[in-house]
Amino acid sequence: MTLIKSISGIRGTIGGATNDNLTPIDAVKFAAAYGTWLKGYAGKEKLTVVIGRDARLSGEMIQNLVVSTLVGLGIDIVDLDLSTTPTVEIAVPLEKADGGIILTASHNPKQWNALKLLNEKGEFLDAKQGAIILELAEKEDFNFAEVDDLGKITKNDSYIDVHIDEILNLPLVDKDTIRKVGFKVVVDGVNSTGGIAIPKLLKELGVEVVELYCDPTGHFPHNPEPLKEHLKDICELVTKEKADFGIVVDPDVDRLAFISNDGEMFGEEYTLVACADYVLGKTKGNTVSNLSSSRALRDITQKHGGTYEAAAVGEVNVVTKMKANNAVIGGEGNGGIIYPESHYGRDSLVGTALFLMLMAEKGGTVSELRASYPSYFMSKKKIQLTPDLDVDALLVAMHHKYKNEEVSTIDGVKIDFAENWVHLRKSNTEPIIRIYTEAKSQTVADALADRIIGEIKDIAGI
Repeated sequence: MTLIKSISGIRGTIGGATNDNLTPIDAVKFAAAYGTWLKGYAGKEKLTVVIGRDARLSGEMIQNLVVSTLVGLGIDIVDLDLSTTPTVEIAVPLEKADGGIILTASHNPKQWNALKLLNEKGEFLDAKQGAIILELAEKEDFNFAEVDDLGKITKNDSYIDVHIDEILNLPLVDKDTIRKVGFKVVVDGVNSTGGIAIPKLLKELGVEVVELYCDPTGHFPHNPEPLKEHLKDICELVTKEKADFGIVVDPDVDRLAFISNDGEMFGEEYTLVACADYVLGKTKGNTVSNLSSSRALRDITQKHGGTYEAAAVGEVNVVTKMKANNAVIGGEGNGGIIYPESHYGRDSLVGTALFLMLMAEKGGTVSELRASYPSYFMSKKKIQLTPDLDVDALLVAMHHKYKNEEVSTIDGVKIDFAENWVHLRKSNTEPIIRIYTEAKSQTVADALADRIIGEIKDIAGI
């Protein structure tokens, strides 16, 4: 069982001992730290925080704990209940709120939950702000409100509809263009809130929807990370239904993957590539993704006359670089689309609408679209951390070993070879080292990853 405290929030498994898992006491302590920080940060007496959650089994319990803690601090709550991460991000500025919390462990299995923390813009906190909250949680020096000053709770379950309306009003989204094509799409909502939001959006766009695991019970029917090995059912259903493509999202709907019409994975790395292709074809500009994302985005950006930049892994880092570079679209290679015209957050609903516009205007099949893009293959592997493993020293050793190559150390160690690359980094959310590689064939990408893993183990003596 695990509790991971990081600048991006607190994430852990339900049950067990305090300080080692996400117990009720840990949830209250961290919510109190966030509320205490927010009161100082906002610099005003009365505050409002927007709260939403995915459908996982522990969600209602954690929500009740977090909401009651903030109310005890004198903070008003706008309770969206079942929602999505991007929906909460949109709701914060629309409500003129001072912050927001999304209760979700993203792609992690059902035993996990987490508190994702937002500022008044509906964007994730930066490292400095996150560090202050961690310090406050450690000290447990909280000053709760008197009885007459307790916060109030307002329930508002309309925000998924508001979110969809915001997307339909984007200049690059035209529902009539999409409706005329008559798309048929299979949706795997992994029995979480994507099963509410994505079908609603598609129906508004005139798309015929075949629902798979769209009942938000929180009983995930498969591992909720949208990777090929977990998606056999939707791949089969797309071909059986003769659908144009399939859509898969993670439990909080900020990661988006497509299944091509032939039942094959479109490739989560190519979600951003395709959406950027459409946006850059309409809006000249630059792009940003993280260091672990495919070179294909760089290629597409340059094709459209723009400039590509890489950021450290983490949504807040990508957003910061997007703002600095005036990027018109960006995101992360795990299927996270950030479209500033909407908001600065990964958003599967926005990505779905942009992808439908691309397909409507280009014509042809999704498999043909995928074949038209530069062909890269990624291998994503990991090594479980052990207490005696000095990861920082290991990364320094790998940097030294490849010092004659092009190496970036802004986030772990990324080694760029002429035809491929490898990125080694500690995860912020799980006790693992991630090893990402990319090459022009799957065989080479896998072989490179295995070689690097072997080298790491040799250096570590494991």
